[in-house]
Amino acid sequence: MKNLITVLLVLLSLQIMAQEKLQAVVNVTGEGIVTVVPDQVTISVSVENSGDDVIALKSLNDKTVDAVLKHIKQSGVEAKDIQTHYVSLNKRYDYNTKTYSFHAKQTITVLLRDLKKYDSLVSGLVQRGINSIDGITFGSSKAEELKSQARKNAVTNARMKAQEYAGVLNQKIGKAIQISEQGNYNPPTPMYRSESLLMSDSGGGETLAVGEMEMKVKIQVVFELQ
Repeated sequence: MKNLITVLLVLLSLQIMAQEKLQAVVNVTGEGIVTVVPDQVTISVSVENSGDDVIALKSLNDKTVDAVLKHIKQSGVEAKDIQTHYVSLNKRYDYNTKTYSFHAKQTITVLLRDLKKYDSLVSGLVQRGINSIDGITFGSSKAEELKSQARKNAVTNARMKAQEYAGVLNQKIGKAIQISEQGNYNPPTPMYRSESLLMSDSGGGETLAVGEMEMKVKIQVVFELQ
């Protein structure tokens, strides 16, 4: 019986100590946004062909890819900004005709740092035999600098929210005791209007609407509540 009383007293003491150490906090999410006009774009294009003769097919695809790569480099794009993204050569079976054929495909991504060259680059790529434009992604050469500013804006936003919550309770916030960043920034990925436009003469007109993009950062901050 004496041992049981001792255990209960110890547990009660621990509970009291835990309550005394319980810290009042306010947990908020801050969001920082910086808007910027993109100054570069990543373009993904593909060359693909089908045929019965695998040797001739590969030769055709390789010849087209070679012409595409030369055009990209002649447009002033540096080698470091050109990358083969996907390569495949597959054998296919047609159950209707009970015959085999082959399909070759190669996808190339290009980082274009001068948006003024976009129309001439893409038109030239089509003329040299690309079959599809798989998509484009806008970006900024100042991405890290802008994201740093977005983080600062997020912290400011989190502190403002915490102060508002505490003010309603006639309390104040103290120092931040925990901060963490949530998720990653993903830029918008607009698609080219249509492949048929590329096949026609643009007449010097513009076919790319750059618009604006947001650099967005979310953070979680825990403040002391006084």
